Amino acid sequence: MLDHLAAVDWGQLLVPDSSIAEMVVRGTLTYLFLFVILRAFRRPTGQLGIADVLLITILADAAQNAMGGSYESISSGFTLIATIVFWDRLIDYLSWRYSWFTPLADPPPAVLIKDGKVDRAALRRFKISDEDLLTHLRQGAAERPDDVRLCLLESDGRISVLKR
Repeated sequence: MLDHLAAVDWGQLLVPDSSIAEMVVRGTLTYLFLFVILRAFRRPTGQLGIADVLLITILADAAQNAMGGSYESISSGFTLIATIVFWDRLIDYLSWRYSWFTPLADPPPAVLIKDGKVDRAALRRFKISDEDLLTHLRQGAAERPDDVRLCLLESDGRISVLKR
């Protein structure tokens, strides 16, 4: 009885269940697909809400099967993790090293207010309500849009406010 509890199947634990190359391709394609999807639909206020956490959880669960199929070995999991970390670091490096790549990795800032004039189209595009905008203005020490020289939605989702 105790032998069964302490027994380890080292072959199943350490030997990959499928081809390492296949796992790298699966991990690469899944990472790049999720990167494009999440890049296209950035969160406008720089904070994660409950719906965002739920979305990320569901994406992670759905992506797991696409990346690894049904793997059981630790080495298969490590291969997928290494592939994902590789692509994340490579995209960061390319964005840092090559200015032409930066807009692909990080969206450029979006102008919300310029010289006191609110860009209503930008607010609609990024689904920012007037109340949210006013909240961010107050956090930036501006009382109303007329007090603002420039207000930007940054690539990380934060809103920057430059007063007149």
